[in-house]
Formats: sequence, structure tokens, C-alpha cells
Amino acid sequence: MEMVKCFMIVLILGLCHVSMAAPLEEKKSHRKTYIVHMAKSEMPPSFQHHTHWYDSSLKSVSGSAAMLYTYDNVIHGFSTQLTDKEAEQLESQPGILAVLPEVRYELHTTRTPEFLGLSQAAALFPESESASEVVIGVLDTGVWPESKSFADTGLGPIPSSWKGACESGTNFTSANCNKKLIGAKYFAKGYEAALGAIDETKESRSPRDDDGHGTHTASTAAGSAVEGASLFGYAQGTARGMATRARVAVYKVCWMGGCFSSDILAAMEKAIDDNVNVLSMSLGGGMSDYYRDSVAIGSFAAMEKGILVSCSAGNAGPAPYSLSNLAPWITTVGAGTLDRDFPAFVSLGNGKNFSGVSLYRGSPLPGKMLPFVYAGNASNATNGNLCMMDTLIPEKVAGKIVLCDRGMNARVQKGAVVKAAGGIGMVLSNTAANGEELVADAHLLPATAVGQKSGDAIRDYLFSNPNPTVTILFEGTKVGIEPSPVVAAFSSRGPNSITSEILKPDMIAPGVNILAGWSGAVGPTGLATDTRRVDFNIISGTSMSCPHVSGLAGLLKAAHPDWSPAAIRSALMTTAYTEYKNKQKMQDIATGKPSTPFDHGAGHVDPVSALNPGLVYDLTAEDYLGFLCALNYTEFQIRSLARRNFSCDASKRYRVTDLNYPSFAVNFDSIMGGSNVVKHTRTLTNVGSPGTYKVSVSPETPGVKISVEPQTLSFSQANEKKSYTVTFSGSSQPTGTNVFARLEWSDMKYTVGSPIAISWT
Repeated sequence: MEMVKCFMIVLILGLCHVSMAAPLEEKKSHRKTYIVHMAKSEMPPSFQHHTHWYDSSLKSVSGSAAMLYTYDNVIHGFSTQLTDKEAEQLESQPGILAVLPEVRYELHTTRTPEFLGLSQAAALFPESESASEVVIGVLDTGVWPESKSFADTGLGPIPSSWKGACESGTNFTSANCNKKLIGAKYFAKGYEAALGAIDETKESRSPRDDDGHGTHTASTAAGSAVEGASLFGYAQGTARGMATRARVAVYKVCWMGGCFSSDILAAMEKAIDDNVNVLSMSLGGGMSDYYRDSVAIGSFAAMEKGILVSCSAGNAGPAPYSLSNLAPWITTVGAGTLDRDFPAFVSLGNGKNFSGVSLYRGSPLPGKMLPFVYAGNASNATNGNLCMMDTLIPEKVAGKIVLCDRGMNARVQKGAVVKAAGGIGMVLSNTAANGEELVADAHLLPATAVGQKSGDAIRDYLFSNPNPTVTILFEGTKVGIEPSPVVAAFSSRGPNSITSEILKPDMIAPGVNILAGWSGAVGPTGLATDTRRVDFNIISGTSMSCPHVSGLAGLLKAAHPDWSPAAIRSALMTTAYTEYKNKQKMQDIATGKPSTPFDHGAGHVDPVSALNPGLVYDLTAEDYLGFLCALNYTEFQIRSLARRNFSCDASKRYRVTDLNYPSFAVNFDSIMGGSNVVKHTRTLTNVGSPGTYKVSVSPETPGVKISVEPQTLSFSQANEKKSYTVTFSGSSQPTGTNVFARLEWSDMKYTVGSPIAISWT
């Protein structure tokens, strides 16, 4: 799996649960960090350089404030610490576009190559020296350079176009880099300005990863093949990234206190300078308008440089409108399951068995039935059932297996609480919030997790039996699980809360129970009490699905070096699948029913098909500027985002529905009587052989008529473009009604599919 001169940045800041990005509260001397957007073209001629102008502007409102960073690629401007009054004064000055408060982001958080069909398809991807020119940069918690996933065996010289470097710091020197890990830097000025100096006894002031998340995401995207990898024997096999011959560059922006937007922008700035082509960001960007969202702003600059921007959708599902990273120039990735599981059964004293999952590997339980207690009955706390710290009564749990309910604190911490109180095992039950979704954990004591229905039945047994008993049977690793994939319940869902006419997420990829490299500084649970150390760990989140797509984008860029970021995304979307091989619809584990485009976007990625999609929906920076005009953005707002003078053409009619996106989101007004009519225009570019494509739309959509004109498109040469219009005519329906369909163009060789989501609001 090799690639060309594409430098991939995998800004992977997502882990297991997305926290909505929130403006940072003031910490000391009523100052806080602001990011200042400047109109660079308006610099007075008296200044020799724009940084002198920035400094003069800052000093005019504050004699003591200093610039933390200056930016030129991602925005024109700088970051600094100001009082609210100073920020107001600065924003009123000439040449200042916006003064935005710092935002803190939280991390969102083997079998995959085989599941995606890559192992059998190696011959389809390019084999050449240029394939290892790809550099995947990871903006995350850093890297554990000693991991075997970063071995450089068989790799040639570092690509000549690479402009980055390795930075020394606590427990890290340039000698930790090699021909695989070719870049490593850390960014902490924003973090330290907000929260004070880094405590180097707790975390490394360097690119070294003390958390594990950054090592996991980097090795998922581009880790070298490592034979015999596993977590305590679970998921045994060869661990490898999606793009095994790509190089890795790490940009550490996430610390114990979070990931700060001034640091993230500085890292993106450096990544662009380092000459990257793909940017993948697995962190929650919140739900701000694009011109106020630092991640969207930086991603726009990256897109203009030809960098594919891939982001995690967030882990706030299955609630609707829970998505992060909604800008159309960002590829937004949700999470699905693999066909692999780690079964651990609950066997009750009444003879009934319930299936669960676990990654526990340690001293076994005694080979007999054991006393069983419900945590809520072994605590004086009102939330005792949740097994929070210091809530269990040792006399009531000692020597017993404890049933804990999921919620509030970390799953693995509940086990630690049971163990500290003298319990010898745990059954962890989902509640309504999690339903039947099971996520495996490397518990500190014998434990398994069960779904809500099983948990309810087990609880009924505990309440009805005066002497309940139980044991847990660990079954190891099972593959071939069906159905798979299913959409993960935690994966954030549409509709799009910022621009409802853009369907998000774009696609899903593997994000549940993913095996990849880990830090040697922390145990697999991340708990301070976990003294175990592992080379590989199994974790879940849209953070895990995002680097899969980042690596796959690198594979496509290697095979098609002339493709734009939009063309690569289009290829991944139009070849994604929404049905299993038996023609049944893909399932949503949150509902037990077929998933919809609001859950899976275009579907689950299929990289082998994406290599040769036939047709693509392409987009340029100018197309996105037209999109901003369609949103009625002001000239100032567009300049904040695009860093240039741009005025919308007053004589031109801009429509969001004309953005050449590979999917369709249609909104009808349910209050209006009679018929609603919405038109979408699209343009297809031929990247395959000549052919005549015919369109089809299925299934029939109640309440709306869908017509396509023309119904046939003929292509005779490469890069030829043809346009079509889709007209949606809807009758009156109740508010909240949603219907879904799929539009396909096919010439019997290629099938180019697009999801359709129609809503009455």
C-alpha cells in the first residue's frame, strides 16, 4: 500500500467522547487568550512587515500583552492574552477582522485491513519509490517513538520535499526520529497561557506521548506492519496502518488540560509549511459558524493548498444534530464496527447465560459460582448503582461479583472501584443511553459488559433471588461476526446543525475495538492505578475511524496524484456501501433497525472500489467561496475565513444547493401548503474509461417526486465534465418527517452512488 508525494496530516484529536468545544474561562488576572484575525492587505505602508503591524496594533491596547503565535497560512493574524475590554478595543481598530476567544477541544476516542479488503488488493495499489513519499502528520497527544509501529525497515531516504524537523524536549530528542517517524514538534504556548506551566513530572514538554491516543491514531493511519501484535493475546495478528509505507510527522497539541485552538492553529500553520497534502483532524470543532470556528478556518486554508481535511464526526451519538466538523471542505467521518468481537459470557445461578464483551486477561475467577450483588444495594449513595469512587460498602461487596450500571464515570474506573472495595469481579450493564452497544475494555479485574436488555434481566434475577450467584466465562477473540459493520451508537448523527442543505457525516469507517500502537507511559485503561504496560491497545471512538480514512486518502492520492481533495472524498463517498452482501440494509446498533444517511452518510468506506470510481464530484476553493456567498456571509466574514479580498457578485444568484457535493440534503417547509420544489445542480468529472451512464433513484419516496435531467450522461474522454439537475417536488408532510433515497449513475462497469435525505421542518 504505497503512495506518492502526498504529505498527510492526521490531526487526530478525537478519542472516546467528544466534548463540545467551549470558550475558555478566564484563569488569572482576568486575561484570556484571543485569536486575532487581521486584514493583511490593509497594512499601512509605514510598516516594513506584517508582524510589525500586528505588534503595533497589540501595543495600542495593551502595554504588557505579548503575541503567543503569529499565523500566516491558516489565518492572517496572531494569538495573545487580553482582558475583555482590551479585546473590544482591538476589534474596533482598522484592519482587524475579528477577535475570537480561545477554544478548548477534548480528544474524541489487526483486523481492519482484512475487513476493508486491503490485504487481498495490494496489487491494485501503486508500487514505486514515490509511494513512500507520503507523510502523515498527526496533531494529537504526541508519539511513543519506540513503538514497533514506527520501525523504518525497508524505507528509503526521507522525501526531499519534506520541510519539517524533530524537536527535542522532555524525554525526547531528534535521535528518536527515523525514516518512518520523520517529524515531531510540540505546541504548548496556548495551553500554558491558560493553565500555567506544564508539570513535567506528569507530562512531557516534548512530542513524547504520555497518553497513548496519539500513538494509536498515528499507527492506525500509517503504522508499519508488526507481526504477532495483540492486547493480552486478544486480536492476535499483524497490526498495520492503512498506509504502511507512508512517513509519519507528529504535532503534539493535546495535553492533560485539553487541546487549545491557538496551539492547534500553530500546528496547522507548521504542517502547511512542512509541505503536507492531507489533514485529518479527529477533534470536536463545536457547532460555531464557519467564520468563528478555528478548525474550519484552518481547514479552509489547508484545502486551498490541496490538503484533504478529514475529521472525526464526534462521539455524541445517537442523538440527532450531534455532529462536529460540519464544514463542506472537511471530510466528516463516523464510526462503525468490525466483524470481530471479544465475547465474555455472564452465567447466572439460575442457568441462564448472557453475552457480553471483555478484554480482561489476568488471574482467573475461581472455577465455581460466586456470590453476586447489585451495586445499588451495596452503597449508601443515591447513585451507588454507578460504582463511583468511594460509594461502595466493602463489607457488602468483599469476595463478590458486583453489577454496576454504566454512566457518569469511566467504564474501567468502575471496575477499579469494585476492586478497591474488595470485589472480585464486575458485570457492567448498559442503560437506555447506550442500548445494546458493547465496547470492550481491558479491565483491572475479571469483568464483562452487557447490553441494556441483558442488564435488565440480570438485575431482575438479583432482585428476585435471595442468594444470587454468577460467574464470567471469557472466550477470547471471535471473527466473522454478523452483521458487520453496524453504525456505532456513540457515532454522532445528522442532520447538519449549521447548514442543513449539506448532508453529514460523509461516511463511516472502522471505529470500534481497534487495535493499534500505544504509549509505554500509561496502562491500557489510562487509569493511574493501572501499572500494566502494553505495546498495543484496543480502544474505540470516531478518533479511530478518522485515521482509517486519512490513511485510505493517502492510498488514493498515491494512485491518483492529480486528484484534488474533493475528488478523493468523492471517490470514497460514491463507492461506499449501505447494504451487506446478502442485500440487507446496514444496521444501526442504537435502534436495531436499518441506519440512515444521517447516521452513515454515503455509507461504509470501500477502498478497493474507491480506487477506480468512474466519475467524481470535484470542487475548488472558488466553489466554496460561492457557497459562503449563498450563506449570505458578509465581506468581513468571508475575509476571516478565506484570508483574501473577495466580494460576492451582486448580479449572480448563489445557491447552497448548487455546491457540487456528492450527496443531497433537501429541506421542505412543512408549514407551507401545497407543493415545495427544490432543485440541486451537480457536475460529474470522468476519471474512468469512456462510457454512457444512466441514472436511477430508489426506493420510491412517499410525499416527494424526484426527477433528474438529463437521465443519461455520455463521456468520451478523461476529465470530461457533464452536469445534471435533480428536482425534488414535495407535498405537505408533518414537521419532523424524514425520507431517504439513493441516486446512482451507472454504465454497467462503474456505479456512482449518492445518498439523499429529505426532511420537512
